[in-house]
Amino acid sequence: MILCCGESLIDMIPTPTQDGAQGFVPHPGGAVFNTAIGLGRLGIEVGLISGVSNDLFGDQLRAALTQSHVSTDHLILSDRPTTLAFVQLLDGHASYRFYDENSAGRIISTDDLSPLSDDVRALYFGGISLACEPCADTYLALMQYAGDAPLIMVDPNIRPGFITDQARYRARLDQVFERADIIKVSDEDLDWILPGDAPLEAKSQSLLAHGAALVIVTQGADGATGFLPNGETRHAAVPKVQVADTVGAGDTFNAGVLARLSQLDLLSRDALRSATPETILSALTHGSKVAAVTVSRPGANPPWANELV
Repeated sequence: MILCCGESLIDMIPTPTQDGAQGFVPHPGGAVFNTAIGLGRLGIEVGLISGVSNDLFGDQLRAALTQSHVSTDHLILSDRPTTLAFVQLLDGHASYRFYDENSAGRIISTDDLSPLSDDVRALYFGGISLACEPCADTYLALMQYAGDAPLIMVDPNIRPGFITDQARYRARLDQVFERADIIKVSDEDLDWILPGDAPLEAKSQSLLAHGAALVIVTQGADGATGFLPNGETRHAAVPKVQVADTVGAGDTFNAGVLARLSQLDLLSRDALRSATPETILSALTHGSKVAAVTVSRPGANPPWANELV
């Protein structure tokens, strides 16, 4: 099983009403939630560790997980409110305003965590859950006490608006990267983590120096590049599609990569480190293919396995 560890929330998507005014329609979302949904729809055994409310939005989140074959056994339930993210779309690109104070997802502690079962092969972390305290420290603690058995993938998916103490956040990211086997970042994330004019390759090698077996950098329509510790790289192009919007694109890319690694029996630290560059390219290509379906339709709506041709 892959356990996705992080936020689940409600995306409030702008939608015209009958009288022409703009309304907002609630859709289940969140970076880590979207990756879990993507994995479940691709037929991978997956669960979600996340703080989820008992309110009506929490009911909506749990129903969406069940419908996409994601285990809800690891959810941390409370009566706190659900995080809401109001989405603004400009030329198909999304920006967000979050309402997250005292939310069910944010206010979790290590006391809320259960021991990991032996069938957990990989842990996936990312999103705003690595920026917002106290949950950020809780997920870091989970990552650290998980031991060496599960493979760990991280996508920080950096939202500068959530970072109230940049030095503290950067220190936490360093600890996260020290535990990660796969670090996936967008080119914008990479420039935030490592400011300056150094080329993409040099910055990616700096991330690899933390000890990861693979660094993946996505560049929107320019595709995704995998960087390996031996200096080899592999690049996957993005399939040509009509873009509806980019909501959830990176999240479902991650699901596609993890799904292919699972199918190739590479969800272990030793197996990943012995993978060939062409095998890594296969995972990147699959991630790009899955993400292309998502961006071709509105919202974070990952494809089911039977939709991939």
